[in-house]
Amino acid sequence: MDQLARPALDLILPPRCLRCGEVVAGDGALCVACFREATFITPPLCHRCGVPFGGDWAEPVAEEAAGLLCAACARRPPPWHRARAALIYDDGARPLLLAFKHGDRTDAAGALGGWMARAGASLLESADLIIPVPLHRTRLWRRRFNQSALLAAAVARRARRPWAARLLIRAKATPTQGGLGAAGRVENVRGAFRLLRPERVAGRRILLVDDVLTTGATLAEGARVLRNGGAAAVDVLTLARVMRENGESV
Repeated sequence: MDQLARPALDLILPPRCLRCGEVVAGDGALCVACFREATFITPPLCHRCGVPFGGDWAEPVAEEAAGLLCAACARRPPPWHRARAALIYDDGARPLLLAFKHGDRTDAAGALGGWMARAGASLLESADLIIPVPLHRTRLWRRRFNQSALLAAAVARRARRPWAARLLIRAKATPTQGGLGAAGRVENVRGAFRLLRPERVAGRRILLVDDVLTTGATLAEGARVLRNGGAAAVDVLTLARVMRENGESV
């Protein structure tokens, strides 16, 4: 019945580009112009933080086989084991993220989660449980949904992995991270999270999901709480990540 009804439904409500709203061939797609502007992250990557190295490689380098580290991770490894993202957060990705997060485009979660599942395939292979970065209840009430939870649910469906939305909670209402520097972001989220039922994460490999990795302060605090709660390891998966102008991770 779905196959019979789909063409008629598309005539009435044609699929739209996730970024600009132009009519496209199928659900969860970008139009040609928006696809060209999106910067999808591909190997070779830093094994720890997932920053793309870029450049002209003579031969393809398998991401996991290479085990390469960027300079930042070699100097100071992050508090999570591995991080991956689907997109660079640039002018091509920004409208897509803002529409999803602040423009009520929650219908995009399935497609965005699919991109994340592909980008984080190596992490999902070993993930025992997927947990989203939580919102404080006051911000959740104002926004009406947690974008990270929607993405976590979509990734979990694609990968057929369990997920839990209420194990890690934001116990302290913190100001938005926007406009804060790296040190300010770290201080802003210090002590913001609390883990309920630590026995659910004890000895397990956790995949922590968020929409954007900026400085990593929020994800670092979440990873710290999960590790203190007994998690064997914490990996990180985001839809996008911010890069410095020189191409390094922030």
